[in-house]
Amino acid sequence: MNTIYLDHAATTPMAKEVIARMTDAMGRYYGNASSIHAAGREARKYLDEARFILAQSIHAQTSEIILTSGGTEADNMAIFGTAYARRQEGKHIITTQVEHHAVLHACEKLEKEGFDVTYLPVDETGRVRVENVASALRDDTILVTIMYGNNEVGTIQPILEIGDLLKGHQATFHTDAVQAYGIEELNVELLGVDLLSVSAHKINGPKGIGFLFARQGVKLENLLYGGSQEKKRRAGTENIPAVLGFAAAVQMAADGRETNRSKYNDFKQLLIKQFDEAEISYKVNGTLDNALPHVLNVSFPGTNVESFLVNMDMEGILVSSGSACTAGSIDPSHVLVAMFGDGAEEIRSSIRFSFGLGLTDGEIAEAGKRTAAIVKRLVKNK
Repeated sequence: MNTIYLDHAATTPMAKEVIARMTDAMGRYYGNASSIHAAGREARKYLDEARFILAQSIHAQTSEIILTSGGTEADNMAIFGTAYARRQEGKHIITTQVEHHAVLHACEKLEKEGFDVTYLPVDETGRVRVENVASALRDDTILVTIMYGNNEVGTIQPILEIGDLLKGHQATFHTDAVQAYGIEELNVELLGVDLLSVSAHKINGPKGIGFLFARQGVKLENLLYGGSQEKKRRAGTENIPAVLGFAAAVQMAADGRETNRSKYNDFKQLLIKQFDEAEISYKVNGTLDNALPHVLNVSFPGTNVESFLVNMDMEGILVSSGSACTAGSIDPSHVLVAMFGDGAEEIRSSIRFSFGLGLTDGEIAEAGKRTAAIVKRLVKNK
């Protein structure tokens, strides 16, 4: 029985081109990019070239890209960095109830330090209303942090509209674009964001690297101290092989974006077709119209998510119940709770399918058939 990996929203397998680029770099570019000798200058050259590729991917300037250890650090840098740099101007922060825990837990820590955080609700599709953002804004609001696309249900937030709303306000605008990067066309100038977080391992790049876009002039307090790397904004010797692997993954994602978007939307319909043909009961959580194409969250009434995941794993279908950062936890999904309420059926019976590199129509169809068979078995034995 072949294993079918449908958990690309949690992490993606590294592309062979990325591995080749990193392997080559590990053997050749050993210099410290801060050193002035030949080995250091060579490392700096390739670092600068990679940074240019990263900046171009979101229509930013190279000086606005701060390399990080991944999406979590980028989110933390955006939130703590803004809060600490601007605390004399205000202590109010606006976010949503469906953010990644890298955002929510950072905001909760700031609350303990005396900051006031507003957690906006979402509708049943997982989307925040722009009017609610407007109503929550205060004179002392210094940060609005709202994700671009949700990692559990795929819902895309009205970032462009919120950016327009904030043009006349002092608040710094941050979006966690970790799940959307490489899938959606992101233009920081059009979106009006001041800060944007991404991670390489969601786009078939290496784990342990990402970046924070920080618009020129935005106030940020450093979280790490030491050397003067990243224009004195993030200390630590740069990981040249990882940066080059990241850049290679970014180029691959850009080249294949439109093809992949179409393919992943077709995968959604193909899975749904299998569920319909098997005549099982199911419900798509979120929306098919305003969502990331590679994420599909489905509730199967009458099933239990824990036993469901075990059965799926035994049948070679690798999926999750939501955020990878809460995998193994029996706590309900905070995203589904925000969408449907504490006692909703969806909280107990929802599975996230997510697509990526190398999947075929045949594998998706087979995954749908195996899933349907498991649903029938679980419901019958309930």
